[in-house]
Amino acid sequence: MLTRAFVPFFVRILLACVACIATPTAVANEISSDAPIYLGNAVACADAARTAERAHNFPLAVLRAISLAESSRWLGEDQARIAWPWTVTAGGDGRYFATKSEAIARVRMLRRNGVRNIDVGCMQINLMHHPNAFQTLEDALDPNRNAAYAAEFLARLYQRSRSWSRAIALYHSATPSNGTPYRRRVEKLWNSERARLFEQARKSRIQAIRARRTVGLMRPR
Repeated sequence: MLTRAFVPFFVRILLACVACIATPTAVANEISSDAPIYLGNAVACADAARTAERAHNFPLAVLRAISLAESSRWLGEDQARIAWPWTVTAGGDGRYFATKSEAIARVRMLRRNGVRNIDVGCMQINLMHHPNAFQTLEDALDPNRNAAYAAEFLARLYQRSRSWSRAIALYHSATPSNGTPYRRRVEKLWNSERARLFEQARKSRIQAIRARRTVGLMRPR
């Protein structure tokens, strides 16, 4: 959770290891919900992370990996793990919600009960440690704004440390005993995501080549 301050050798080999290395964080393990999956929600964090990565010229999938470490949930039907935009965590109690309005209601209820240490959204931005990150709760739980702030924070950490590994650890904690295990989890997810994206790109290129060949064969000679 955001509180303070690899390119694969063989794609096929890494893909075979994805199931072994894509381990969620403790927060994700503690989250439970029967919230239904909607297509837009399922890709919202991934799209927001990629947009923020491009805006900052980050390495491919680094924010996406962090989002999976922060707010991932398992889609049994698709056998896939995704970051979930309506995730709220407080005091080790993390929950997924079906809608943004339900997540906002949860944050407001926690605050009424005196809870201030709350992580929200795709990137689990901590509202107590980053009080000026968003103007409203609606902004905090907007996937694009949530990811954009996380990217700005990560960029500052990278400028300070000059190392993606150290920046990732600091994203979670400046305490090595907390930051180092987190960094290791994120780096495994990062390798997995890059391998998956490279494989998608490879398949797309093959499909495009086949399509061009098919068009060529159909042209009159």
